[in-house]
Amino acid sequence: MNPLHLSRRQAIASLSTGFGSVALSGLLQREALGGVKPPAKAKSVIFLYMSGGVSQVDSFDPKPRLNEEHGQPMPVKVERTQFNNNGKIFGSPFSFKKYGESGLEFSEIFAETAKHADDIAVVRSMTSPVNEHAQGNFMAHTGFPFLGHPTAGAWISYGLGSANENLPSYCVLQSGKAVAPHGGVGLFSSGFLPAQHQASILKAGSKTPVPNITPGRPDRIQRARLDFVSQIDNQFASQMGGVDKIEAAIKNYETAYRMQTSVPDICDLAGESQATLDAYGITDTSHQQMADYGKQALLARRLVERGVRFIELSCMTEGIGAGGAANPWDQHGKLEEGHRKMAHQVDKPIAALIADLKQRGLLDSTLLVFTGEFGRTPFSQGSNGRDHDPLGFSLWLAGGGIKGGQVYGATDDYGYHVVDKPTTFYDLWATVLHQLGINHNDFTYRYAGRDVRLTDVHGHVWKELV
Repeated sequence: MNPLHLSRRQAIASLSTGFGSVALSGLLQREALGGVKPPAKAKSVIFLYMSGGVSQVDSFDPKPRLNEEHGQPMPVKVERTQFNNNGKIFGSPFSFKKYGESGLEFSEIFAETAKHADDIAVVRSMTSPVNEHAQGNFMAHTGFPFLGHPTAGAWISYGLGSANENLPSYCVLQSGKAVAPHGGVGLFSSGFLPAQHQASILKAGSKTPVPNITPGRPDRIQRARLDFVSQIDNQFASQMGGVDKIEAAIKNYETAYRMQTSVPDICDLAGESQATLDAYGITDTSHQQMADYGKQALLARRLVERGVRFIELSCMTEGIGAGGAANPWDQHGKLEEGHRKMAHQVDKPIAALIADLKQRGLLDSTLLVFTGEFGRTPFSQGSNGRDHDPLGFSLWLAGGGIKGGQVYGATDDYGYHVVDKPTTFYDLWATVLHQLGINHNDFTYRYAGRDVRLTDVHGHVWKELV
C-alpha cells in the first residue's frame, strides 16, 4: 500500500499493537456526538414539513386586532414582499379557541391537533433570512439557503447512526401526488457527508414503496454477486486510501439488499386494525389527500417503532389557490379555501399520530417538528390571499422531552414582526440535536478546510422548552 495514500482511519488503525484502533473508536465517537453530550431525551425525529408557508395568524398566533382593523392600511412600514402586490389589513377568516389545561390557542382548522395542546410547544417568533420557496426550503432543511449542504436528517443519521441495519436511518415519505418541495431531492441530500446518510424516499401505501425493491434473482445469486462486488470495491478502496464515497457505496449496496424484505413488510399497512386506519383518516374515501397523508403518518409511526432516526412527511396539493404540488400551502389567493383544505388534509392524521405514539409509549422518545419555510403577511395580496412573510411566523414541537402547553416568543399585534425572543432555524436544529443528545457546537464535519456544522456559527437551544 502506498503510504502517501493512507487515510487517517488506516494510519491510526495500523499503529503498533492495534491500540490505534481503540483510540480511533473514541475519536470517532467524540466527532460524531460532540465533546459535551447533553442527556438524550429523543431517539427519533418526525419532520412534518408544510411546504409553501402556513399563515401564522390563521393557525397558531391569533391576532384579534387584524379583524378589528380589517380593510384598513397597515399602520407600520410594509417591507417588500415576493410579489409586492400588497393590500390592506386582512383579518383571519378562522376562529380561535383555547385548548387543554394550558389554554393554548389554535385555529379552528387545526381542531384535531389542538386536542393535544398540552403536549405541544408553539414557537411564535420564528424568522428566516429568505423570502422565496426554494431558498426557504433549503434554509429550513440545511441551515443554508442554497444547494450542497447536508440536510438535518442526514446530519442526524451521521451523528447517531442506524438503530436498524435493515432500514435506512433517514426516510422521506410520499404518497398520492406528493412531490419534493421547491429545491427538489437536493433538500434530502447528504451533501458532503458520506452518501449513506442521504434520504431514502418511500411511497406510503404503494405496492412498490421503493423502485426495483422486488428481488429479480434468487437470494443465493444476489448474495454471491454482492459479495463479489464488495470484495472488488474493498480492494479498490484500500488502494485509494479509504475513500469515503467508495465505503458509502459498499454500505448502500448492503442496505439495499436488506431492504428487499424489510421495506415491503414495514410499508404494508394491511395488518393495522380498522380502528387505527379510521383514526388516521386512511379509510375516508371522501378525501383522498387526507387518506394519503394518513398513510404517511401511520408509516412514520411504524418506522419509529423499528428505530429509523429521521422521517419527513410530504403534503399534497389540493388544487386550489396559488399553491402548486411543490408548495401546496402557498395561497397568494383564496387563502381561506386553500388553508382550510390543506389543514383538513393533515390535521386528523397528525392528531392520530400524536395519540398513537403516546398510547404506545413512544412520544417521549419521538420528537415531532411542524413547520413551513416561512409564514404569511397580515395584509392581503390581491383581495383574499397573503404573500410570503419571513419576518415572524410559527412552528410547533411535541414529544421528545419537549415541555408542552406553552408558547415561546411573540410577534406584534399584527403578527408581522417578532417582538420577543426572535429565533431562527439554527435554533430549531440546535434544540433538536440537544434532545437527541448531541451538542450542536461540537457536532462538526471537516469539509473544504473548515469544521462545518448544521447550525453553522449560530444556534441556541430553546432551554425554556426542554
